[in-house]
Amino acid sequence: QGQMVESGGGSVQAGGSLRLSCEVSGYPFNIYCMAWFRQIPEKEREAVATIDSYGTTTYASSAAGRFTISKDNAKKTVYLEMNSLKPEDSDVYYCAAAPFLNPGCGIYKARGQGTQVTVSS
Repeated sequence: QGQMVESGGGSVQAGGSLRLSCEVSGYPFNIYCMAWFRQIPEKEREAVATIDSYGTTTYASSAAGRFTISKDNAKKTVYLEMNSLKPEDSDVYYCAAAPFLNPGCGIYKARGQGTQVTVSS
């Protein structure tokens, strides 16, 4: 059973930046897709950003141009650089992993507690 430990969340003012990190264990990290999700209250969780084994990235429209997902295979860590933060970005952010199907990724599963991001206006 894989584990994920998210960190880097916090409270910032609008326009500020945060860098989230997710350390992964128990997964063959370099052949898995990784993603950051947010849990929108009363809605389904939203995939904010994804990165596959080739390093190909995708972003939700709300994140494109402001957030950057990256990973370090040696450290088994995935990052989410968040810039120009807005109050509506406030949420708990989780990282998740999915098998790389080439093409595409399987079903993402989160294994961590998440990290809280709070953006004040």
